[in-house]
Formats: sequence, structure tokens, C-alpha cells
Amino acid sequence: MDSKTKELIAIGASITANCIPCLDFHITKAREYGATDKELIIASKIGQHVKNGAAKKVSEHAAKQLSQFHEEQVDDVCQCD
Repeated sequence: MDSKTKELIAIGASITANCIPCLDFHITKAREYGATDKELIIASKIGQHVKNGAAKKVSEHAAKQLSQFHEEQVDDVCQCD
């Protein structure tokens, strides 16, 4: 596998892992290996689709596993919403 392809894959993986330093590094390297803006965008969109798909599945799984509980049984867990 050529270096540009490896870096494009790493861009998608960086997005999936929410790793900003990784993403910045791999974008720079991919450009050094000749990746076009279009290739960078495609790689990032693929990573985002994988991330979103995985997040949806985890949320669905959690809801299924926790459906036996009632929200009123859990108080003061998270103050973020």
C-alpha cells in the first residue's frame, strides 16, 4: 500500500477516534504524499460515516440494555444538559 493511501486511511481513523492532533498530522502527511483536497474530503467523510454509524449502534444497544430501568431511578448523574 502506498504512503498516500495509508495517510488517507489514517485521516478517517483519526476522525473516528476524535483525535485532533492525529488528524492534523495525517492531513499534513497526506498532502506531502500528494493527496488532493477532494481525497482529503472523501477520507474525512468516510471516517465521519463510520463514527456516526458506530455511535448510533452503541446508543441503540445501550437503550436496549437499559430499557428495564426508569430515568427517575437515576438522579444527578450528568449536569451537561
